[in-house]
Amino acid sequence: MSRDIVYLNGSFLPVHEATVSVMDRGFLFGDGVYEVIPVYGGRAFRLEHHLQRLDLSLQGVRIANPLDHVQWSDILIALIRHNGGGDQSIYLQVTRGVAPTRDHAFPADVQPTVFAMSTPLTEPAAAVRAGVAAVTIDDIRWKHCNIKAITLLPNVLMRQQALDAGAAEAILLRDGLATEGAASNLFIVSGGTVLTPPKSNLLLPGITRDLVVELCQAHGIPCCEADISADELRSADEVWISSSTREVVPITRLDDAPVGDGKPGPLWQQVSALYSAYKQDFRAGKVQ
Repeated sequence: MSRDIVYLNGSFLPVHEATVSVMDRGFLFGDGVYEVIPVYGGRAFRLEHHLQRLDLSLQGVRIANPLDHVQWSDILIALIRHNGGGDQSIYLQVTRGVAPTRDHAFPADVQPTVFAMSTPLTEPAAAVRAGVAAVTIDDIRWKHCNIKAITLLPNVLMRQQALDAGAAEAILLRDGLATEGAASNLFIVSGGTVLTPPKSNLLLPGITRDLVVELCQAHGIPCCEADISADELRSADEVWISSSTREVVPITRLDDAPVGDGKPGPLWQQVSALYSAYKQDFRAGKVQ
């Protein structure tokens, strides 16, 4: 079975046959939104949560959702099947569509462009689970970071700045507060409590982030949403980042200084084990 089938505007086809007009506003303006959904054992993980976030992103940029949740589910199930099942990462994107001219104003009577693709998803490498480095960088993005927009150039530049410094991620600072990573959400552990910045327009409401909070609350691990200052970040006992494809990753060096004792901390070990167990329950159909 082929593993390079994509979905584009009503059709499933090989990726090399999928084409979009150069007049698409996603190409010309970055005028669109996206989602990334992990797939375990052939099933999309927390699909309804991802589709609800897609709804909010589309509302935020004033694009009508071209599909309802049942239609999205049917398309993604078929895409997963076309690409062989198992563990995958689904990327879906909706742009405002193809306009007759390049004009900043919203065009009338255009149909959104709908695209989805799949790539193999592997378990996080042992080296990642042993801890990665991060750097702090001033947040240069706009003020609607809660919208999962395809206009990611600031994130690309900040992530590359981290890579150039030998780090795996950039943790972003705005007005003295740490908000999130360039491509991840942020957690710290301080005094035995897990802290994560509260949801706002300045950070993405992460699906994995929410699951980590749920797991902590369900298993008696002290956890709360709270502002995290740059000083609190740098003095934290543990620092983690989370995302749909990287899951929960310990940061063991920050700005070239060790976090805690420079090793993944005990609360990360506990939460990581809980997350892995939840995934196994999902594969077995015990949780949705």
